[in-house]
Amino acid sequence: MIKFPGFGQKNNEGPPDLDQILSDLNQKINNLFGKKGGRSGQPSNNKEFDVPVLPILAVIAAIWLATGFYIVDQGSLGVVQRFGKYTETTEPGPRWHWPYPIESAEVVNMEQVRRLEVGYRSIGDGAGGKTRQPKEALMLTEDENIIDMQVAVQYKLKNAKDYLFNNRSTDESVMSAAETAIREIVGKSKLDDLLQKGLPDTSERMQAILDSYKTGVLITSVSRQKGAAPEQVKEAFDDVNRANQDYQRQINEGQAYANDVIPKARGNASRLVEESSGYKLKVENEARGNASRFEQILAQFTKAPDVTRQRLYLDAQEQIMSSTSKVIVDQQGGNSLLYLPLDKLMAAGAVGPSTAPSVAAQSTIKQSDSEADMARELMRSRDRDSR
Repeated sequence: MIKFPGFGQKNNEGPPDLDQILSDLNQKINNLFGKKGGRSGQPSNNKEFDVPVLPILAVIAAIWLATGFYIVDQGSLGVVQRFGKYTETTEPGPRWHWPYPIESAEVVNMEQVRRLEVGYRSIGDGAGGKTRQPKEALMLTEDENIIDMQVAVQYKLKNAKDYLFNNRSTDESVMSAAETAIREIVGKSKLDDLLQKGLPDTSERMQAILDSYKTGVLITSVSRQKGAAPEQVKEAFDDVNRANQDYQRQINEGQAYANDVIPKARGNASRLVEESSGYKLKVENEARGNASRFEQILAQFTKAPDVTRQRLYLDAQEQIMSSTSKVIVDQQGGNSLLYLPLDKLMAAGAVGPSTAPSVAAQSTIKQSDSEADMARELMRSRDRDSR
């Protein structure tokens, strides 16, 4: 221990001499670096050399102050502590703080995405498989069934101060919040809904739990890795799932059939309605036309009953005879009937010369001409009698 002369003197002896203090300090340093002589207080025979104390102290102080420089990378924040107490948060770039032990700085990566696994653990880098954690994975649903739920949670930091001072272990805090939120959501859901629709979004519930503890953690994504029945009852649940799928498939097929049949039935119904409307309009118009025609005939019948009656009779005979090939003429005032074989006359006119002998054709033609002349004569005589 180096003792400075002048210190410890009585107050009435005056202040210590600064030059004497530096000289004594230099002598002590020389004794440390040089060979010691005889007894204390006797000059040494070894060669002595002077050490510049002030420059050495200045260099040491400069080195000590230089240790306070640090660099905050992009996407990170620096947290400065003075005697272990939070002082400030620094932005990216070159920074300086009072060196240790006065202050210390810790750089926190705010953009790094961290991953946490609930219900399983990846082996190696994740490509080699995973091991199941039954204590975390098995959960109870609302309908009192057990489901094996495995979830991967990704998060990053949003507050460096809370991350450093309010967490003893960030992964354990996130794990507890994630498991609590997932069990709460699963406990409010039914097993069939979880198996068919998947796990509802639990990130908001996790974030609310973490914010209540001021952990400085931001949940970025929650993805379900597996959601199935336990291994012991997996086959039974697979049968149930297949039955549900068949049920849903039959519903879809029935809906497709209904979508095909109903429009056709509606189209047929619309067509029948339109046809009935058209038929109704047609019948009504025909009835109106017949009624109007009857009224016109009635007016003419009132004026000339005989003529109208005769005209109606002739019209009726014209309609009847237009659809027959045989005509029988009753000569008025006589008993003989004249038969006109119009069907044979038409058939004979259609037969060519190669199908019948020429004599028979000529006789048939003559007979036809005579019968036609006779018919015309009878019609003329009938007209004269009617006049």
